[in-house]
Amino acid sequence: MDNLLIDTPEQIPLEFPLAGIGSRFLALALDTLIQSAAGLTLVAVALAIVGRTRRVPAHGAWALAILVLLWFLLHFGYFAIFESVWNGQTPGKRSTHLRVIQDSGRPITVYEAVARNLLRIVDSLPGLYGVAIISALLSAKSKRLGDYVAGTVVVHEKPAVLETAVRWDLAASPAGSRYDVSRLTPQEFQLIEAFLLRRNQLGVEVRADTARKIIQRISPRFEFSADDLKNLEALLETLAGAYRARARYG
Repeated sequence: MDNLLIDTPEQIPLEFPLAGIGSRFLALALDTLIQSAAGLTLVAVALAIVGRTRRVPAHGAWALAILVLLWFLLHFGYFAIFESVWNGQTPGKRSTHLRVIQDSGRPITVYEAVARNLLRIVDSLPGLYGVAIISALLSAKSKRLGDYVAGTVVVHEKPAVLETAVRWDLAASPAGSRYDVSRLTPQEFQLIEAFLLRRNQLGVEVRADTARKIIQRISPRFEFSADDLKNLEALLETLAGAYRARARYG
């Protein structure tokens, strides 16, 4: 498995295992099954509405218009919407433990999610994603055209990493944190988040060194005690959980 090594602006290396064509197509197949099932449901609803249109023509026309909009969103907005809401994942990617991230290693935004999927119609040409396959084979990072436009890459993510993310995400509350996490910049929080989500994919020495460098970067604005510094990863979990809680309730 090829790895992507990123040197962040904070001079902290992050390593990500790249997703190949096989794993990405497995995720795509699962997403396509979901789209197909949803599409059949919409067709069944449309047929039922058409059967009742003679009795309620006005309501039937509005219902059909809504169904057409839902069909459009299903086929053209499915990937962009899920990747925006689920931080770079669709149901298929989540099932196969893949995630879309920025080339910098940071989580993608709505802009990247929309941009990379606008090119999906080109990547799918002339059929069965022929353009995407050729692009990925020629790319050192297995990128399709949409990834080049958005500046993104697809990486593997271990199930254990996701469990860790859920645990530290819910660990803290605004009232329970003794750190003023407003002193963290959004970029620093994203760096902490990226490390916590992918630390299990780092070597032992790289993992410890990365945590130490992040703490060194932010420590001038915090008064960490000696006990805090005994477990750097636990400290980062606490800070990240408090930052997320502050954003949610603040």
